[in-house]
Amino acid sequence: MAKNRSIFEEVGTTEKQVAQAGVIDAGRGGARGAIRVWLMILFGLVVLMIAVGGLTRLTDSGLSITEWRPLTGAIPPMNAADWQSEFEKYQAIDEFRIQNQWMELSDFKVIYWWEWGHRQLGRVIGVVWAIGFLWFLLRRKIPTGWTLPLLGLGVLGGLQGAIGWWMVASGVTTGEGMVDVASYRLATHLGLAFVILGFIAWYVFHMGRTERDLMQARRGKEARLFSISTGLMHFAFLQILIGALVAGIDAGRSYTDWPLMGGQVFPATALILEPWWRNLFESPGLVQFVHRVTGYLLFAFAVVVWLRGRRSAHPRTRFAFNAVMAAMALQIVLGIVTVLYAAPWQVAILHQLLAVILWVLILRARFLSAYPVATSIRGT
Repeated sequence: MAKNRSIFEEVGTTEKQVAQAGVIDAGRGGARGAIRVWLMILFGLVVLMIAVGGLTRLTDSGLSITEWRPLTGAIPPMNAADWQSEFEKYQAIDEFRIQNQWMELSDFKVIYWWEWGHRQLGRVIGVVWAIGFLWFLLRRKIPTGWTLPLLGLGVLGGLQGAIGWWMVASGVTTGEGMVDVASYRLATHLGLAFVILGFIAWYVFHMGRTERDLMQARRGKEARLFSISTGLMHFAFLQILIGALVAGIDAGRSYTDWPLMGGQVFPATALILEPWWRNLFESPGLVQFVHRVTGYLLFAFAVVVWLRGRRSAHPRTRFAFNAVMAAMALQIVLGIVTVLYAAPWQVAILHQLLAVILWVLILRARFLSAYPVATSIRGT
């Protein structure tokens, strides 16, 4: 006959249940560290791509290759006949016939290599993404919920290549008088590059912390700070697009005085084109004026966001917003220097690279407002 057991005996004599650490991460962690390294490599390549693209624009090299050959275009001219053939294609477009008739084959080779290098780097980025993604996918090392976001990077990269050709095609014309690509297409191309860079940076931030840590940090989200930093992110992106319009028509070299423009608050040549809306994209005076005013407003808004960020309870979040403010101030100064010296390529490319740094710092501050790093009272 079975002996009755008291409830106290039952609890006390059964095997102890040992709590397992990391249950939240179990089955979903994947190779977060390795994926983060892969993403950081992609990040570095995209930054390099933006820099090379900027230099390609500043050296007026973007129209030197007049065809889009995604596969065979990876092979440059290998002999004198090939070089002559490429040069003849370039000689047929408006940029050469109107602006660069002085060029000899040796001059053409210089701009050809810039554009070829830009396109080749795009191919390298695509290969690095594909190898990494397929490696982690086939080995089932991608954390739960991350397959589509990582796949999305490749889709955006492919779209960027297509937009790149759409941009170049606007300047590869005969008899239309085009000597540059359309500025709004250049803005689209650069804007998507910053979007891709932003996604990569955001994913790197996520992969740097465990899923359990992020779930706990989300409880301490500073909603108002996150909201206002999101606004700053969008505002900065708008200014990046306007900056691309400036670069597309060399508007940075149209007025080289500051704070006035040609001795006036509003430039005299701002609204000289018909119909009126063309001035928004093609008038150097108006485009530079809008870029300046937007910069002032962006700086003012950044101060508001910074003052809000300084009140964060988390030291790392406060430091992140301090870094944003420092980079913003430096960018304003560098922008003024770019204008005063008529946008020499050395200063112009620094201005563009600092925009990349500022963009990532804003994303970092926004991320920390959503997922703050808890610090003990002693640590503060």
